[in-house]
Amino acid sequence: MTRREDGPDRDHQRPDGVSGLTVEALGSLSKALETVERARGHLYGFHQLTGTADLELDRAVRLLRAAGHDGWADRVEMDILGRNVIPGHWTFQIVEAYDRTYYEPFRSLERQVVGELAAGRQHLYEAEMKEARRTPHHPDHIARPDEPTSGDDAPDPDPDPA
Repeated sequence: MTRREDGPDRDHQRPDGVSGLTVEALGSLSKALETVERARGHLYGFHQLTGTADLELDRAVRLLRAAGHDGWADRVEMDILGRNVIPGHWTFQIVEAYDRTYYEPFRSLERQVVGELAAGRQHLYEAEMKEARRTPHHPDHIARPDEPTSGDDAPDPDPDPA
């Protein structure tokens, strides 16, 4: 990768001696971790939705009783309210087990690999992709948030080819 003065900040530049294949591998590892982050978010959504449903059952039981359906209220209360979602587990226990068994070891290993192979510099693959796709002097293609835009050098957004 050719480094330009207006290119990525030091934290997003490939350290000397790091190969393109290593950067690609780290990008793939990062993408896998991002997918795990999304899965974890869905797991928390499952946890919260299940908890919300369980709390709503209190209202359903109260309304069934008020409507004179004590038998059904008893069944909901005994058979569903507070029930394990899998044997011996409420959703918080599933979240904790996922974090402890899978998420935290994955996240820790990814940090170790990036630390060892890329001097702790994250998102090198994405930073190089951004650099390759930027249009020089375009105000919406600046390399860094602290880089001033230069509207005078920007291409006409609707050039007339005629």
